[in-house]
Amino acid sequence: MNTIYRNIKQLYFKDTSFADLMKHRIYNILLYASKYDSFMLEEDGRIDEQIFNEYTALNLRYPPRFTLVSGEEEAYAQLRDRAYDLIISMPSGDSINPFEWAKGVKSVYPDIPIVVLTPFSKSVSKRIANEDLSAIDYVFSWLGNPDILLAITKMLEDKMNVEEDVSSVGVQVILFVEDSIHFYSSILPHLYKCVFQQSKSFMTEALNEHEQMLRMRGRPKILFARTYEEAMTLYLKYKDNMLGVISDVSFLRNGERNRQAGIDLCREIRRMDKYIPLIVQSSDNGNKEATEAFKGTFLSKNSKTLLKELKDTINNNFGFTDFNFINPATGEVEARVRNLRGLQDVVFSLSDESLLYHVGRYDISRWLYSRAMFPLAEFLKNTNIYDPGIEDLNKLRQVIFGAIVKYRKIKNRGVVAVFQRDRFDQYSNFARIGEGSMGGKGRGLAFIDSMIKRNEQLQQYE
Repeated sequence: MNTIYRNIKQLYFKDTSFADLMKHRIYNILLYASKYDSFMLEEDGRIDEQIFNEYTALNLRYPPRFTLVSGEEEAYAQLRDRAYDLIISMPSGDSINPFEWAKGVKSVYPDIPIVVLTPFSKSVSKRIANEDLSAIDYVFSWLGNPDILLAITKMLEDKMNVEEDVSSVGVQVILFVEDSIHFYSSILPHLYKCVFQQSKSFMTEALNEHEQMLRMRGRPKILFARTYEEAMTLYLKYKDNMLGVISDVSFLRNGERNRQAGIDLCREIRRMDKYIPLIVQSSDNGNKEATEAFKGTFLSKNSKTLLKELKDTINNNFGFTDFNFINPATGEVEARVRNLRGLQDVVFSLSDESLLYHVGRYDISRWLYSRAMFPLAEFLKNTNIYDPGIEDLNKLRQVIFGAIVKYRKIKNRGVVAVFQRDRFDQYSNFARIGEGSMGGKGRGLAFIDSMIKRNEQLQQYE
């Protein structure tokens, strides 16, 4: 590490290969519903159109294709004729029993996840409580909003890709713990909208449209848990890449309902990570004091503005908004940063107190992680005033500044940027104006630039 600090020019960041992320997708969904529900979804709901519009609005690609069936024979025929990535079953007053039917499907197609999407009512809740759910992966409430279908799809895609994406580039994880079907059916779509809106904002760090779309693959993933053991297993597995935790209070622990399971979970996580953001949601305001004791944020489920409060809390704690450098002594905002260039500009003007406060709490690295700047975030996460080679705060500022410059250069090298006057990057080696062909000379220069990027040794030279 000493060598790195003495000569920041020799620091090498391997650029993130966003094209290798999110390899596993859900393309085909079999939707098994009664004839009336099928008609409602197809004619009144226009489910394919709504999902397509939702994907387009959020700048997402690859919307899934839905195939509607209303009978067991028709469903099995579809499963034999086409490969499906997900089965969604909607029970009704007809003869459809999704729980028994799922057992038969799982025995033949054990790798296809099965989700039950049911109207919310007390009678349905009682029925589910008495059913054998061994063949069902998840149960959600259908509230008439197609957002839930997008959330289910993305949740399963996150589950399919998380291990590979975390290990390869360090993609971040948000842990969501909740066992109330009605509540998580409402909250999960909201969480994904927050994440997608965040990814739309950080994609502008890329220099052209293709790079922007690929960059969205580096968004934080949401992992969903319904029991204490499931939540703790996920946390321990991904704790080094955990952006934050959102938890209910009362859920199963050791097979029995524990009214303090969420509090115990967050306490244990806080013991292992001093600064990770913890958000506790509960209908019992008596849990607020316990939450504040481990420096978490408490949100009441009874609040009429819960969704807005949750969005604001996530934005402020998970690094989803502009970075506000706060003076810990006065609480005043010293500087507000919107992008990496802005962070570079304020490094030397911040007070010592503000810089130490945010570096010590890993706020800067968390902000960078949430924007998919993984190599730089990892480097700064492991950089502090106590490291060998950093004698004082001025040296720390130089290291942070130098690392940002180095990262911006390697990120932009080999990329043909689209020139835009209002956000031109001085470290962009190659920019084009207009849509025409670059021609032989320009293409040759761009090729040499990309070859330099692939050779680590050449990065040592300016």
